Amino acid sequence: MTSTTFDSVAAARYIAAEHDARKPFDNLPEAIAPRTVAEAYAVQEALRTLWEPVYGPVEAWKIATTTKVMQALMGIDHPCGGMIYGRRIHTSPFTVKLSQHMHVVIECELAVQVKSTLAAKSTPWTAAEVRREVGAVMPAFELIEDRSADYKKTKALTLIADNSWNAGIVLGAAVPVSVDRELNGLASVLVTPGGTKVGKTDDPMGALAWVANLGVERGRPVEAGQVVITGSVVQTLPIAVAERFVFTIDTIGSIEINAAE
Repeated sequence: MTSTTFDSVAAARYIAAEHDARKPFDNLPEAIAPRTVAEAYAVQEALRTLWEPVYGPVEAWKIATTTKVMQALMGIDHPCGGMIYGRRIHTSPFTVKLSQHMHVVIECELAVQVKSTLAAKSTPWTAAEVRREVGAVMPAFELIEDRSADYKKTKALTLIADNSWNAGIVLGAAVPVSVDRELNGLASVLVTPGGTKVGKTDDPMGALAWVANLGVERGRPVEAGQVVITGSVVQTLPIAVAERFVFTIDTIGSIEINAAE
């Protein structure tokens, strides 16, 4: 009789080995692939055990696939979350060494730092509730290591299991914020050698509430002092050797990333 028990450790070891071997992204083989969202996050937890000795403890969190377009592409109707390890948190200005990656792309985001742990309570966290827990904000770049994935063929459950492709973040200076300061709709500009991209922050507190509730569900709440990046505000772009990106969020600040071989 064949067991149907899911082995999250086997899936995590497979993903870690694929990264170590610098293999292009592919969906997990059916025999070890997660079948549910809960199983996919169980792989993330098993991967955490393997990666914390290498990359340090988890100190921040991410949200991915926030747009309906990306969700439709992945065949899901919800965002995805991921962990950010301490040794992958950098301060601006930062130089990313492309030789250490297979195919890295850059996302520009508003990052928030929480004042207290977003622990389990009788009702889910709301955007208004988490807003009161934000102590500081900062502009952020996210490094996405998609390992040259074919996005149209990528399965959301493998994406989640693979830590939603996070390869680190670059943070600007933390700016303290009062509870009444508006964080939605802040004008944002990314300046690259290829031109300028503009956007606005879009419901960052909704994103923070979603991550807070995911943390509660997983038994790993967002902890006091941790950072959450709240989703891309301008077009995601690759960065090439010798290129420099500067990202500015109005009234918050600017950050810089450079690329080297």
